[in-house]
Amino acid sequence: MRYTFDPAPVVTLPVVGSELLFPVRRIFCVGRNYAEHTKEMGGDPEVETPMFFMKPTEALVPKGGPIPYPNATTDLHHEVELVVTLKSGGSNISPEQAGTHIFGYATGVDLTRRDLQKICKDKRHPWDVAKGFDNSAPCSAITPQTKNLLTGSSSISLSVDKEVRQQATLGDMIWSVEHIIYHLSRLFDLRAGDIIMTGTPAGVGAIKSGDEITCSIEGLSDLSFQLT
Repeated sequence: MRYTFDPAPVVTLPVVGSELLFPVRRIFCVGRNYAEHTKEMGGDPEVETPMFFMKPTEALVPKGGPIPYPNATTDLHHEVELVVTLKSGGSNISPEQAGTHIFGYATGVDLTRRDLQKICKDKRHPWDVAKGFDNSAPCSAITPQTKNLLTGSSSISLSVDKEVRQQATLGDMIWSVEHIIYHLSRLFDLRAGDIIMTGTPAGVGAIKSGDEITCSIEGLSDLSFQLT
């Protein structure tokens, strides 16, 4: 088969304990999935239902590293998130069956151009320019799923220059991983290679060039990167 130009390389994430690479198909993201973050963003956690948006695979920065401060913003925010990776999928997946489709988990950050997001919200425009820009999804290596790898008491945190900014437990999520997959599979036909960023705790804030960001989810690989 011949192409008009060379196709883009497959975007992949490394897998802990393996030389195999995980090919990423799509990046789904969940908005406002922690009650305190929902409140700090002006929402009501009692009435929210899962809100989804997407990032392109080119947004991924595998294992972190230097990330250039993006153009068109003066208010770049950090949002640490649990990342779920799928080995299979389908439509209308029940919460009880959702776990059978999970390959593993990673630690990720949803970088957000908050000033552009505010403009989009005020004008009722899509969030793509605020969320889906290049290098906006640094992500650690994937830890394959095992029994009791993660629990509701597993901690999630983010520090900037060793100062803790975000800290919570996975049990603070409004929607569990299983219910996220259930709701998402009612909207999309999920497939192997899809990954889901599951939302961020309270404490999001601005970061600037030179900042060192370190993220941790108990039981998973850490993620570190510096803005340049």
